[in-house]
Amino acid sequence: MIKEPLLNSTLNLRATQWADVHAVAKLIYDVCEADGDVTVASTPEELEHEWHSDKFNPESDSYVIETKDGQVIGYGEFYNEKDHAHLDADIYVHPRFKGLGLIDVLLKNIEERSREEMKLAAPGLRVFIRSTMDGKDEESKKAHENAGYVPVRFHWRMEIKLDEAPPVPAWPAGIELRPFICEQHAQTVWMADNEAFRDHWGSHDSTFEEWSHRKFGKPDFDPTLWMIAWDGDEIAGFSQNRFRMGIGWVGTLGVRRPWRKKGLGLALLQHSFGEFYKRGMKTIGLGVDASNPTGATRLYQGAGMYIASEFITYDKVLRPGLELAE
Repeated sequence: MIKEPLLNSTLNLRATQWADVHAVAKLIYDVCEADGDVTVASTPEELEHEWHSDKFNPESDSYVIETKDGQVIGYGEFYNEKDHAHLDADIYVHPRFKGLGLIDVLLKNIEERSREEMKLAAPGLRVFIRSTMDGKDEESKKAHENAGYVPVRFHWRMEIKLDEAPPVPAWPAGIELRPFICEQHAQTVWMADNEAFRDHWGSHDSTFEEWSHRKFGKPDFDPTLWMIAWDGDEIAGFSQNRFRMGIGWVGTLGVRRPWRKKGLGLALLQHSFGEFYKRGMKTIGLGVDASNPTGATRLYQGAGMYIASEFITYDKVLRPGLELAE
């Protein structure tokens, strides 16, 4: 049972407004700075882009907590990740306002919103909320556990700082790297992206519209940083990169099953390092499931990357039933 959380009388909980985007982005940055890793924060432009998703409306799907003078010190959002059954929560509380139960308040409201959403899920489906936080955030972990969440997964942000040009990649036989031309290649890369991640934990196929919004709508999208490896007329693998929060970012690196264990993943990673290095960026990061089934963590560590931050994901089951994949 969730204990009824009480909000300090000097604070106000309300629905998020579109005009809050800069204040929320500043809050997220402050939280990430206190956690020691601002590279996982969001710029106001990135946040506004996320808020314009077809499956999210900040005014109905998120909440802010503010002080009497209007400072936003808490933010929580709900997101329908897949079929009204896989639901995501994301919560931030300013470090100066920890210990006041703000996380409890936001969790309670997100769960109420989630229980409304689950009414749209197909009968018999397992419905759950998933929430991720920095592994050092003891208050958030305790609040989630008190609310009935259990830890299910760890993720790492890995990083490398290049003191010199990285090794020249050794491409597998028959592989050719070609420039990414959005108008010609987007559909093919989307299909390859879906296929490459089907065996990854928590992954769901996305529609072309969802994928395009997530990839091409970002203010820092740069097609010249997308590395597409071809084997004849088939995509074998890809590394979708960009600059973000002051570093180079390997956003999505994938290899389709028939081309795995041939060195293509390492070649794509080293080529990505080289492109960033040529452009003057020597710090490069990426995010990865710590239990990645394809051995990505070993690949990244073998290429010289180290763990910069660790994040923990919690789940709460709202209704037992069949998994989405079933």
